[in-house]
Amino acid sequence: MSLSDLNPPNPLSLSMPFALGGTSIIYRNLETSSAQMREIEPRASKQEESSMEDPEASSSDTAPPNFDEEVVARLEEAASLCSKALVSYDSLQCEKAIDVFVNLLEGVSEAAIANPENLSLKDRAYECLDFTYRILSPPYSNQILVDALSLELPKAVAKFAGISEKCLEVAEHITDYLCMACNPRDMLSILCEALDSLNKECNEPAFFLPLFCGISRVFCCIQRRHLEQIKRALPAIFSVLESATSKLGDEVKYSLEDLMQRTMSIVFSVQEVCKNSEGWNKEQLTALLGACVLELMAIICRVSVADEFSRVFPFVSQLSEIISSCRLSYLGLLTGSEFDAIANLTLNEDEDFMKCFSHVRLGASLAVIWGYIYDEVAKAAGEDFGSVRNRIQICQSERWKALCIFRDLLSSLLYSFKLKSHAIDFILSILEGNFPKKCYDQSAELSSSMTSLFALLQAVQIVMVYAPDPVLRKKAFTALKWVLRELPPNQRFDMFKALFTNSEYPSMTALLLDLVREEVLDEATSMNREKYSTQNNESIKGDEDSVQCSPFCSQDVLELVELVLRPPKGGPPELPEQCDAISSALNLYRFLVMLETSGKANYKGVISRSNLQKAYTEWLLPLRTLVSGTLAENEKDRSDIAISISCSINPVEFLLYHCLELVEDCLKHSRA
Repeated sequence: MSLSDLNPPNPLSLSMPFALGGTSIIYRNLETSSAQMREIEPRASKQEESSMEDPEASSSDTAPPNFDEEVVARLEEAASLCSKALVSYDSLQCEKAIDVFVNLLEGVSEAAIANPENLSLKDRAYECLDFTYRILSPPYSNQILVDALSLELPKAVAKFAGISEKCLEVAEHITDYLCMACNPRDMLSILCEALDSLNKECNEPAFFLPLFCGISRVFCCIQRRHLEQIKRALPAIFSVLESATSKLGDEVKYSLEDLMQRTMSIVFSVQEVCKNSEGWNKEQLTALLGACVLELMAIICRVSVADEFSRVFPFVSQLSEIISSCRLSYLGLLTGSEFDAIANLTLNEDEDFMKCFSHVRLGASLAVIWGYIYDEVAKAAGEDFGSVRNRIQICQSERWKALCIFRDLLSSLLYSFKLKSHAIDFILSILEGNFPKKCYDQSAELSSSMTSLFALLQAVQIVMVYAPDPVLRKKAFTALKWVLRELPPNQRFDMFKALFTNSEYPSMTALLLDLVREEVLDEATSMNREKYSTQNNESIKGDEDSVQCSPFCSQDVLELVELVLRPPKGGPPELPEQCDAISSALNLYRFLVMLETSGKANYKGVISRSNLQKAYTEWLLPLRTLVSGTLAENEKDRSDIAISISCSINPVEFLLYHCLELVEDCLKHSRA
């Protein structure tokens, strides 16, 4: 339906023929206005009382008992009283008339929303909305009346958007007309207040469509101080988007898609304002637009919206084109250099505004991932993905920064595992191949990156634990190993220790212990290879000293075993919860002792009497007591649960007694 379809009535058929400027408004005596107000307000209650006497009056194709069939006439009367009060400068009567008008509209919309199958209510809601649009439009209205109704109408008509497509179209026409007819800055404040109010009442996406359309119109109508006005509106806009996208379900997906389309209209309006600006103001607006695009990328790609890539692909392509116009590059997004301008925007701003850009880094990672998935998106952003990847692979410090940008995506529950799978693929593509590596043991860059890399590894672990696809879990485990191998030995050991200490998943701890065993074996193999490949004693000595610098070739590895067999919180580990981790720890300890006793490694302390005695008395004996007691207790209880627990503990018992025998034998041959 177009604006031309909204045929205005004959002016003579209205009880209040409005004229522009308010000079020819026909009205009755002012003394009757209060009486008319009192007459309009109680009609709904009278109708309700009469309907209650006939309970059969409500049906699927008729209005509910509290619906007044003469509501259009009552809207007409309220508008007449409002116009009359405005001419006489009676602000009190004007406020009352506006309240009645708005309350009538809200009653109509609430009745139609509460009875979605009632076609009669939908038709009457459309009639009321159509009437509202016509009384606002020339030649039946005037600017004074429009200004008065503009304070309350945007919120009231927005609720009609969830009733039907026809109501949505008229509601958008009303909001659009108010934005053109009234002061743009005043309308921006009114629209933002309506957004905040509706957002507190509900998060139905359809309700916000007319208001978003109005904001996109207002941004283009504002003549000066664009940056200030746009920054003032952003908290309300992003708050609505946050609430709307947090609601999952098939019933809201299409409404969310419509909301994203209206959001893109706002973005295009800001882009148009940027094009028409100059100097410093243009720079600030461009930075603000870039921040908005990245934030929207994070919101649009949530699982509530992007359950299917085809649904979100058009929005991503449009946002990628704007990224290019904002002079943002994939390399800058990956390494974080593009965020300085965005950080300057948030200086000296209040908390609400800073919240608008809380997902900018997440949006940056998603923008890059979409370019990695689709060449069309990369081209829209003006990027050559191959050259970006090559640049990152050359510089190790930039590789670390690029890896860390994905931690929020991988750890968040708001994004699909399909997107996370592509993120893991991208991480592997960065780390694969033969490229130069430097040792950054004393580097300030490495020290500053350790916390972020730890957060990334924790996020990868979350994917390994919760991903439903075994292929994705395997890829995530590979990514975990490759990221750890990026670190120098000392930092890698510290990272293992931090992951053990903060691990919530025993199975993950077991996998990490297996990786430690691989590290130990690699170091031992490397040492032996160097030892037997040369006959130069000085060279041998030098190589051994270099190997000894690695904590994986020292008794420091025992610290990792102790974290499991004797947890920092005290006491032996818990059974059967920690069975996997205990088995891996016992396997690692047994491997260390056998490796050194066989002469294939020189750990200088693993099989010293003090360390053997500590392992025997503080790790193995308390664990034997726990295992024996648990098995004996379950032996008495022959329930299915007890049998299952015993089966899970049996491998631990087997490894434990092997370790006890090995340590006892070493103690017999060790020197004090």
